[in-house]
Amino acid sequence: TSWHHHLLQRSLVLFSVGVVLALVLNLLQVQRNVTLFPEEVIATIFSSAWWVPPCCGTAAAVVGLLYPCIDSHLGEPHKFKREWASVMRCVAVFVGINHASAKLDFANNVQLSLTLAALSLGLWWTFDRSRSGLGLGITIAFLATLITQLLVYNGVYQYTSPDFLYIRSWLPCIFFSGGVTVGNIGRQLAMVRELSHGRQPL
Repeated sequence: TSWHHHLLQRSLVLFSVGVVLALVLNLLQVQRNVTLFPEEVIATIFSSAWWVPPCCGTAAAVVGLLYPCIDSHLGEPHKFKREWASVMRCVAVFVGINHASAKLDFANNVQLSLTLAALSLGLWWTFDRSRSGLGLGITIAFLATLITQLLVYNGVYQYTSPDFLYIRSWLPCIFFSGGVTVGNIGRQLAMVRELSHGRQPL
């Protein structure tokens, strides 16, 4: 049916967004070393474990489809800043927050984490402001941090200078803002169908 076809299209778009963001953000995280070895720029883009981008893509598809479903279930259609220009600004701010985590030098990691937490909440307030968005963002941050912690603990993945158990303390902030960003993309994609076919169940 056209509904299933549209659902598949949305899933593929969200998966692609997740993969691209994973590659871009990984490049930002390793960029401090890039200046020392400029000939390895291409290598650093794919220096992350091969399975990370597909996992991020799958997570983006799930989160992006979940947001409009939760909105519909709660009977709270998301009407705040529903246009593509706002969504693209949200993506830009999310990338900026990641850039800050990689490039800015703070006196200590607590200061960095608090700054990124404030920026992440600012992103939610500026582009979302829904209870479902806040709740899902916090849930995503908790679950994603827990999964990352387990992966690092089991030696599957590692961070260069962990400061919070086995990971970086600012990671939950990145996951939170990422969830809000992908959720906004998912909502916008769902709204495209609403506008072209009238209100349909998500």
